[in-house]
Amino acid sequence: MSRETELILCPLNLRHVRHDFAAYEEAVEMAQRRRARLIVATIAPEIERNLNIYDSDAYWGQELRNFVEAHPAEGVEVDLIVRKGAVHRQIVKLAREQRVDLIVMEAANPKIQDYLLGTTASHVVAHAACSVYVVR
Repeated sequence: MSRETELILCPLNLRHVRHDFAAYEEAVEMAQRRRARLIVATIAPEIERNLNIYDSDAYWGQELRNFVEAHPAEGVEVDLIVRKGAVHRQIVKLAREQRVDLIVMEAANPKIQDYLLGTTASHVVAHAACSVYVVR
């Protein structure tokens, strides 16, 4: 028996999304095909590197709205969420809290420390209770 996919989570790194947003495009296509809702989320740092950002939630929330408005998900109900903290933990926590059926996320090019500690995607795959689709 196949499972219904009613809710898809697509976490975005807004610092890199200008160059590549294949996971978002894939998540939108999946949501359209499966008639699922889509949560587009970004995880903001707890401490901003840019001292000009006074209200992190407002800043990243607006950046997320700008991205989705520039790349609309035709025919898909989209919810936007901004979280703060460790990216890998917040993605898993958000998926659990929202009872997500599927996470669609980017694979990163691993850095040297990732070989020792693991990438965000590897942590999410290992700890998420739902299916995870990693886009290269």
